[in-house]
Amino acid sequence: MFGGLVVRQTVVVLLLGAASLRAEWNTKDFLKREHSLVKPYQGSGFGVPNWDFQGSTMVTSNYIRLTPDDRSRQGALWNKMPLRVRNWEVQLNFKVTGTTKDLFGDGFSLWYTRDRMVAGPVFGSADHFSGLAIIADTYSNHMSPHKHSHPYLAAMVNNGSVSYDHDKDGGTALIGGCEVKFRNKNHETWLTVRYEDDTLTVSVDVDNKRAWAPCFSVAGVKLPTGYYLGLSATTGDLSDAHDILGMKVYELDTGAGISKEERPHIIPETATTAGHQHEDQTAEEEAAPSWSGTKKFFVGLFVVLCAVALGVVGIMVYQNQQENNRKRFY
Repeated sequence: MFGGLVVRQTVVVLLLGAASLRAEWNTKDFLKREHSLVKPYQGSGFGVPNWDFQGSTMVTSNYIRLTPDDRSRQGALWNKMPLRVRNWEVQLNFKVTGTTKDLFGDGFSLWYTRDRMVAGPVFGSADHFSGLAIIADTYSNHMSPHKHSHPYLAAMVNNGSVSYDHDKDGGTALIGGCEVKFRNKNHETWLTVRYEDDTLTVSVDVDNKRAWAPCFSVAGVKLPTGYYLGLSATTGDLSDAHDILGMKVYELDTGAGISKEERPHIIPETATTAGHQHEDQTAEEEAAPSWSGTKKFFVGLFVVLCAVALGVVGIMVYQNQQENNRKRFY
């Protein structure tokens, strides 16, 4: 009896070990190494395989610093290989540190865009981009209509026609976000971006709990395949050091009924922003109710009657003046 129990326990252990190996094999099988950043890095003298960097970016063996804690700096890191999978997940290990407690900026962004290696004003990359930006904004502008505090993690989907409004911290172009206090942590901080079956989900682990905490999720997000992953950061009058410690990119299983075919020609869009009016329109104008046809008719009629009344009064005044002139003449 005792021997049978030992045999059964041994079989269970072997089965669990096989399952563990199988799970590990599946994880490695779906890891996209050509899109990932795994330590140790080779340093600035040799570059990073499959990646280009620009601006103030500095590569060390343990981290990639997009900007130092210095004013007016920009840095970026871009993958050379287009990501051609339908469903994917990015797990980003990052660190943002600075010497100040209350005043700091500006932040960094994770990109999935059509164009790469284009420096610009949006956290170190180009404005009017086509694709997706996951923005870690650390500075709150005074003209922002948002009531949240910073640092703030948000998403923006753009087809190239919208400009990022810095004065309003993105304004109505943002499709979701949450407050995340990730600065000056003594432990590792993480965020994950999951794009699966046209749903974008962003989660974080900034409290070193080894578990993902939800930030936001948006359905109906249309992104093409074949865009490029990138990372960029910027500082202005205020500054922080923006470090990338590692990044892993996974291909996800495509759900039942969802095509696995690439779709490089669709236009980036989301139902959340489909109803937004022109970007130059203010929030107050957007909130103002539109006039009905009946109201417009009565307003127009009132204007016409006022014009007629003024005309009649003018004629009467003119005739009265003419009559007085005739009396003085005779």
